[in-house]
Amino acid sequence: MTRPTNDSFLRALLRQPTDHTPIWLMRQAGRYLPEYCETRRRAGSFLQLCKNPALACEVTLQPLARYDLDAAILFSDILTVPDAMGLGLYFTEGEGPRFERPLREEWAIRGLTAPGPWDHLRYVMDAVAEIRRALNNSVPLIGFSGSPYTLACYMVEGGASNDYRHIKRMLYDRPDLLHRILSVTADAVTAYLNAQIDSGAQAVMLFDSWGGSLSAAAYREFSLSYMQRIVANLTREKNGERIPSIVFTKGGGLWLESIADSGCDAIGVDWTIDIGEARRRVGQRVALQGNLDPGVLFASPDIVATEARKVLDSHGADQTGLVFNLGHGISQFTPPENVRALVDAVREHGRAIRKTAP
Repeated sequence: MTRPTNDSFLRALLRQPTDHTPIWLMRQAGRYLPEYCETRRRAGSFLQLCKNPALACEVTLQPLARYDLDAAILFSDILTVPDAMGLGLYFTEGEGPRFERPLREEWAIRGLTAPGPWDHLRYVMDAVAEIRRALNNSVPLIGFSGSPYTLACYMVEGGASNDYRHIKRMLYDRPDLLHRILSVTADAVTAYLNAQIDSGAQAVMLFDSWGGSLSAAAYREFSLSYMQRIVANLTREKNGERIPSIVFTKGGGLWLESIADSGCDAIGVDWTIDIGEARRRVGQRVALQGNLDPGVLFASPDIVATEARKVLDSHGADQTGLVFNLGHGISQFTPPENVRALVDAVREHGRAIRKTAP
C-alpha cells in the first residue's frame, strides 16, 4: 500500500504534524451536486447506484474534482449490512429507507447470522478497489459502516423513527434479544470493515447516528461497548501502513471521554459541542474531527468562511490532530459554491493560525 501524495488526513488522525488542516465532508458526494444527480438518474435508483462499482467510483470522485479536499469516502450506504442479512431493504421516494422484514420476532432474531462480506457485499469491495485505482494515491480513501446500534434501530424499527419505540421497548423489556442483534451485527461490521481495508480503504469510520438518543447507561451498554469491540478487532496495519479508525456518535458530546477510551484513533464531533472544549476534555489521547453546523452552509459565502474560522480558532493555534469536517452530513439543499467558500477558508485560515503556534 503506497502512501498518498497528500497524506495530511492520515497524519492528522494519527496526531502527527501536518502543514495544513485537512478537510473532508460527511456525505460529500451527494444530491447537492448536479453531477451526482445526473449519475443517479443514469443509475435508475439509489440502490442501483450503490451496487454498481463503476458508478459508485464516479460519484466518489465528483467532489474531489470540484474541491480541494484531503480525503475521499467510499460512496455507499450504512444499510448494506442489514440488506445482506436478508431484511429486504428498499427506498421509497420521500420516506427514505425501509425494510420489508423488520426484526420483531424472537425466532427471527435468534436465526440472524452475519453475512460474509466477500459473498454478499462483494460489490462494495469492488467499488473500494476501483476507487483506489482511480485515486492513483492522490488522497486517502475512507471506508465506513454504520454502528451496530444505529443499524439495529433501522432493523427493528423497519426504517427511520422519531421515537424509537420498538427498539427501546426491546432494550428495556428484552435486552437479551437486542444484545443478540448487536452481537451478530458487530461481527458483521468488523468483517465488513476489514474486507474494505483488504480492498484498499486507508482509514475506516463508524457512523453511530442514533447513539445519542440513548441514556448514558444505555449508550455505554448498547452502543459504545459494541463499537469498542469492533475497533479492537479491526486490521490495524496493512502493508506496513497504519489504518486509523474514527468513531462518530451524533449527540455524543456528553460521552467524549468514554469514546476516547474505546481504542479509536479519532472522534467525530457534532456541532452541539465547542471543538475547543472537546480538545480540553480528551487532551491528546485522540484526534478530533468536526464540527461545523451543516446549516451554516445555507448562509452567504462570507458567513460560511467566518464560521469556519471560528471552529479553527476555538481548537487553537496547535492544529495537530484536527480534521475539519461538518458536524453531520451535508444537506442536499446546500449551494455548491458555499462548499468552495468553506474549503478555501479552511485552507487559508488553517495555515495562518498555525503560524501563531508557539
